[in-house]
Amino acid sequence: MLSVLAIMLFSQQPLLPVVDGVASYYTVASSSTLTASGEEMVDEALTCAMRTGVFGGYYRVTDKESGRSVVVRLNDRGPYIEGRHIDLSEAAMAALEPTLTKGLLDVHIERIVESDYPPLF
Repeated sequence: MLSVLAIMLFSQQPLLPVVDGVASYYTVASSSTLTASGEEMVDEALTCAMRTGVFGGYYRVTDKESGRSVVVRLNDRGPYIEGRHIDLSEAAMAALEPTLTKGLLDVHIERIVESDYPPLF
């Protein structure tokens, strides 16, 4: 998985703006162990849930306050609470907010798309 992310990031893949919104996070303990895509929910994976989008698509989520960002893979649907735009796995939220004390973050979400350009390596 790390090699896929490295290729996408270092091959100058374009980023398409999706939305500025609110991110929350969820864990195996707080939800089902099976995601909408049929994958097992893993707290340590860099994954997310959004109401729309293609399963397996990659998104860069940036905390607007700290500037920290993380690349996540869409594998679930949600969040189903009004005003929230993306649910992050525990690991993805920890990458943005290491203490996990906030629970909600104002974020910028960009979809990473395939490019016509060949990878650099």
